[in-house]
Amino acid sequence: MTSTRKPSRAQRLALATAASALALAGCGGGSNAVVATPVNSLPAGMTQQAVTVYPATAVGTGDTAASQDLLTGGIGKTGLGAAAPPAYANAASPTALELRRNALYSNYRGILDASANGGYGSLYGPNISAAGTVGTGEGLIPGREYVGWLDDGTGRKKVAVAVQIPDSFNTAAPCVVVGPSSGSRGLYGAIGTAGEWGLKKGCAVALTDAGKGVGLYDMMDDSVNRIDGTRGTRAEAGVFNFFAANITDAARAAYNALFPNRLALKQVHSQLNPEKDWGNDTLAAVRYALFALNDRYGTGTNPVPFDAANTIVIAGSASNGGAAALRAAELDTSGLIDGVVASEPVAEMPTAAGYGIQLGGIAVTGYGKTLADYVTYGNLYQPCAALAAPATMTELTTFNFITIAGMTARATARCAGLAAKGLLSGADTAAQSLDALNKLRAYGWTSDNDQMHNAHYALGNGPILAAMYPVSYGRFSVTDNVCNTSFAAVDTAGAPVAVSAAAKAQSFAIANGTANGTPATVVYNDSVGGARSWQLATSASTGVADFGLDNALCQRALVTGTNPVTGAALTAASFPTADQSAAVRAGIAEVVLNGNLRSKPTIIVAGRSDALVPVNNNARAYTAYNRSVEGAASKLSYIEVTNAQHFDTFLSLGGFDTRFVPLHPYFNQAMDAMYALLKNGTPLPASQVVRTTPRGGVALAAPAITSANVPPISSAPAATNQISFSGTSINVPN
Repeated sequence: MTSTRKPSRAQRLALATAASALALAGCGGGSNAVVATPVNSLPAGMTQQAVTVYPATAVGTGDTAASQDLLTGGIGKTGLGAAAPPAYANAASPTALELRRNALYSNYRGILDASANGGYGSLYGPNISAAGTVGTGEGLIPGREYVGWLDDGTGRKKVAVAVQIPDSFNTAAPCVVVGPSSGSRGLYGAIGTAGEWGLKKGCAVALTDAGKGVGLYDMMDDSVNRIDGTRGTRAEAGVFNFFAANITDAARAAYNALFPNRLALKQVHSQLNPEKDWGNDTLAAVRYALFALNDRYGTGTNPVPFDAANTIVIAGSASNGGAAALRAAELDTSGLIDGVVASEPVAEMPTAAGYGIQLGGIAVTGYGKTLADYVTYGNLYQPCAALAAPATMTELTTFNFITIAGMTARATARCAGLAAKGLLSGADTAAQSLDALNKLRAYGWTSDNDQMHNAHYALGNGPILAAMYPVSYGRFSVTDNVCNTSFAAVDTAGAPVAVSAAAKAQSFAIANGTANGTPATVVYNDSVGGARSWQLATSASTGVADFGLDNALCQRALVTGTNPVTGAALTAASFPTADQSAAVRAGIAEVVLNGNLRSKPTIIVAGRSDALVPVNNNARAYTAYNRSVEGAASKLSYIEVTNAQHFDTFLSLGGFDTRFVPLHPYFNQAMDAMYALLKNGTPLPASQVVRTTPRGGVALAAPAITSANVPPISSAPAATNQISFSGTSINVPN
């Protein structure tokens, strides 16, 4: 297989010299041949909104560009670590710069644990230098930021991109880090991962929401987020409208009469299935970064000093962002990307055939499933499984499932409802919950995930994702109310209410593009007694509050094409319909990965305890699949970290602080390793298990983390830690 790896710097110099000689010679066209002067043009489909200089070197909280920096919005390490975000001068009408500042704050903390005992300020953070030295400064990074958007000509796609060029950018050793957002986050979603690493390294950083982002559309007043985060009506926003549902005013009015106070979300209701374009959107962000660099440093005699041939480009991000980086590498036929670092990637697997997974030499079953498959399956069984003895958390914290008022009773009802429909066995809750847990273990989760199920369901991960992704894949309109589900702000009884003006005004900074309650929540319209949020919904088929079992069954049917209870194929008259399911499954087929990284050096980092993106369905599966596709040409290194899970930000919570370690330090190490390879030829570390030590102690008071808790990735891992291959089966040591 032909490699797409860029030539070495010596080779690039030789190529450039040869090209110059050809140009002088007129490429054989004689001494009068004219050599065209290159032009620095915006990439196709890209519209530039603004170029802003952020020169701040002293901490402040003003709303002027002069008071902000690229990384922290001017608030520095201290401000990012503060429990509360900076205040707005007018909370009902924040400025674009205030929203930018607070979006940097919330997105940084939404990904990383900002507590000192968890490693902020000692293992990672703005005060840590690129070389890993712990400093006492605030870590502000001055520079300029180019903001634009990519569209497909319809005015509806609107992929936001911000290219940050630090003043420390080294024109003699140019590098770009492209960071697509994790989750459904907005423009600055990868600021704490790709952003911080790249800016400290003196690289340009291209951040993109990859077609997701905070596009909060209020069906009641036709208001939208502008590209800069401020709010207005669709008409007021004009070309700067980030997202509005593609419906007429008449259709909106008719819908509002039946379902008042509902909201639409960009990723869910754009009707574009944005996930299918994550890879191409990431590549477009690289092209915009090269344009921005040439705009910044080009001269009249050399208007295009930087291109893909002479600039190191690393695609690096986490979760959905990691998946986007992998997909970009798979689609990169022009050699834009040199290397990939994907942390806990949502690797959408096209198949479970042709490769295998072994743990300690024993074959694993139930691996290689798509996100929609395992999310809708988990959403059925997770609340019941959380009651099983092996899943019990001893810590009594607000994120322990059994401590949240009413949760245990509703979970018990879910167990009973599933059993009554023949989907669980067992005569009592103890037996039913254990059966549910075993079903999850057979579907890609492992015993390492057991004690995560209660927290994940209590936080709504299953209900949120099961409601969002099938709608997105099926390209359904907000007015379709798929599976009788909608999105709204809710009151304490779970009933839809008008979203507050302040929540809308600040949504660019506080929301993350999902229905996590800030401000949108998943609502089941068909709940007995009236529409209720998923937590408080009562199913018509059971007559009890069971987290809306009927809706969960419908969402599962959308993905499988069959009735989960009877096993019968869906029809035109079923709920959901066969056509709806066909649309969802067609959308899923558009987002799966192909496993061909084109021999690009790649590092995947994943936590063994990740219960949101289980390694058997994602990191392990993709690594094995890549080997089956690329064989000896593969340059993928897989790092699996014990005692690490998906949400580092949860490590400041009781029960998480004592039993888990952060994965982020290993993302940074992987980025260091990738840069060392691309710049100096230093080999990547071999695939391995990194064995960590949790902090222990008392919930909410775990001792401060040290380097002993999180040993580094080894350049020569012990045999007992080496991840190997037997044919196309990956073998991960216990």
